Amino acid sequence: MTTSGLFRIAGKLLLLGLLVGLAIVVLYPLLWMGISSLKTNDEILSSPFAMPQALDFGSYARAWDRGVGQYFFNSALVTVVSVFLTTLVSAWAAFGLSRIEIPFSRIFLLLIVGGLMLAPAVALVPLVKLMQSWGIYNTYWALILLYTAFRIPFTTFLIRSYMVGLPREVDEAAIIDGAKTRQIFWRVILPMSKPIMASAVILHVIFAWNEFLFALVFVGDDSLKTLPVGLANLSSRATTDFPAVFAGMAIAAVPMIILFILGQRFFIRGLAEGVGK
Repeated sequence: MTTSGLFRIAGKLLLLGLLVGLAIVVLYPLLWMGISSLKTNDEILSSPFAMPQALDFGSYARAWDRGVGQYFFNSALVTVVSVFLTTLVSAWAAFGLSRIEIPFSRIFLLLIVGGLMLAPAVALVPLVKLMQSWGIYNTYWALILLYTAFRIPFTTFLIRSYMVGLPREVDEAAIIDGAKTRQIFWRVILPMSKPIMASAVILHVIFAWNEFLFALVFVGDDSLKTLPVGLANLSSRATTDFPAVFAGMAIAAVPMIILFILGQRFFIRGLAEGVGK
């Protein structure tokens, strides 16, 4: 075997080792969390890294009864509505900024991108005052509007980058066929933008599902809390029931794992084609 062949094999083995190491780093905490949720308290305290002597699924029922079910519903509701509003508004804005001749479109784009520079913590006090004046403080709508508003700049920028690369000929062909602007958006551009729309949805779901600061500040009622804040409260209340805490964390992680497994093909394709343009 030649020297170049040995270097090529060594490079592949090194890359394989790095990928295996990365997979272990990512998957081991999830596996440890799942295994710990099936142990007893004594097993977790005496041998935290050992396998359980018997599988105890009762921790999931206890976690659910202690409020994880309500937290799960709250997170799902806030996430679904904010994802729908964000992708709808962002897609319309991206379409206007990329496919229609609008005066001062560059200035509008700069204003939208400027929204990315605003740190959520800086705007907490005025946002609290605003939500109280609107009468939606400590409601689902407080989180839905905040998640939507703070994700529109990034989502619009992402979708616009993709739409800019779509051929102009499809717009011209649709116009020749008699299509109006609204029809071009819904029937031509939006179906062609499925990969980047899927990527935008996945990124927003991950953000809304794990967001903690807004959920902590803008929702005080325990029945309205989302999973991140609810699990923090559960861990403080259930300090003597570690399996229930791990079970709650596992329940919160399952939807994200399923979403990423099902959407990874669209996610990678959308980001590769959108960001690369």
